[in-house]
Amino acid sequence: MDKMLYVAMTGASQNALAQKVHANNLANVSTNGFQKDLEQARSMPVFGDTQPSRAYAMTERPATDMSGGPMIETGRDLDIAIGGEGWIAVQGADGKEAYTKSASLNIDALGVLRTSTGLPVLGNGGTIAVPPDDKIEIGQDGTISIRSLGQSPSVMAVVDRLKLVNAKDSELTKGTDGLIRTTSGQPAALDANVQVSSGFLQGSNVNAVEEMTQVMSLSRQFEMHIKMMTTAKEDDEAMARVLQMS
Repeated sequence: MDKMLYVAMTGASQNALAQKVHANNLANVSTNGFQKDLEQARSMPVFGDTQPSRAYAMTERPATDMSGGPMIETGRDLDIAIGGEGWIAVQGADGKEAYTKSASLNIDALGVLRTSTGLPVLGNGGTIAVPPDDKIEIGQDGTISIRSLGQSPSVMAVVDRLKLVNAKDSELTKGTDGLIRTTSGQPAALDANVQVSSGFLQGSNVNAVEEMTQVMSLSRQFEMHIKMMTTAKEDDEAMARVLQMS
């Protein structure tokens, strides 16, 4: 009975972890640029004094879905999104290069271009500093142009260019802060084919219906594991009574 109880217990605990993955995806269904986490379970043989005739479940996050979400038009000049493949480079809280597919940008009091979460945006030479301006535009190739204070509307000066990179999905990993990084820790390669759309934000790539269905399915599985644990307890009690009678 103890083996049956152990297998059911591990199934329930791992099932609860799987539910957390899908619950987190659901919680970020409206988070711009969010990349959903994938989840899978596999059986692991139990090794001991005998042959591994039993197996327990193990939940794992094998990867992150790197596909893009829907494009949401905002009309704001400093809202940017990657329309296809590629990433926008930012400086993470740890000071290292990280990537996102969408960002709502702002210019701080020192003229540094930052995301809505305060992370500096990277350009060709590092963080991007924007002089005081009347207007700012971001081209499809990531070029940042401004019209300086008091200048003619037709006079636009190039300040910098967004660092736009690309890499294979297998070379990327998602951090706990939601940002994407390379598995090697080295900066991803620049890609001139990556295009950015100004006035748009990219929505989450989470399918709410799919995630909810998975949560419901996992909830039923969890209940089944609990029932197995209860059955193991009842069988153990019944066996104890038989032994007492004998």
